Amino acid sequence: MGEWYASLELFPKVYWSIALIGSVVMIIFLLLTLIGGDADGIDGDVDAEIEGDTGIGFQFLSIKNLSGFFAIFGWSGVACIEAGYSNGLTILISIICGLLMMVSMAALFYYLSKLQSSGTLHLKNALNQVGEVYLTIGANRRSIGKVSIRVQGTLRELEALTDEGVDLKQGNVVEVKDITDNGILIVKLLNK
Repeated sequence: MGEWYASLELFPKVYWSIALIGSVVMIIFLLLTLIGGDADGIDGDVDAEIEGDTGIGFQFLSIKNLSGFFAIFGWSGVACIEAGYSNGLTILISIICGLLMMVSMAALFYYLSKLQSSGTLHLKNALNQVGEVYLTIGANRRSIGKVSIRVQGTLRELEALTDEGVDLKQGNVVEVKDITDNGILIVKLLNK
């Protein structure tokens, strides 16, 4: 292989070098992504509430995108050289192919990032939802009970109070009318 590489002219030698190095770097990034190379190997537990910006969204210039650019740039250039295209046309086609690769990778990662959700429960989404009493709720806010209610697509058991004059027993159907400042639902009886 060394003799073959040494026999190449400068222009094809540059393209073969870019293609091979870009491919190796891209494969390394792919393997690191698949085996979790982005994460630390530190054992431990962190209990923190982190709030902040989720990033810049569409990232055109990144290490992964640049490795994809150079891999496709190199291989499309090698293909153009093998097809007998001129040097100018080879450079133009390989740059266009590399840029298309960068745009498609950036778009892919952008749309993949849109698929994630925080999983945070927003109690305001429970307003006007119908649920069922799970643990008895005392009349006139005398004691806290629990209701089973679907909030944000998930069935949850949440603490509840009522202003009704009677205790709400297990199985009663209720509707959420309000939420206290500390996150307790205020419900009213629907099946009297």
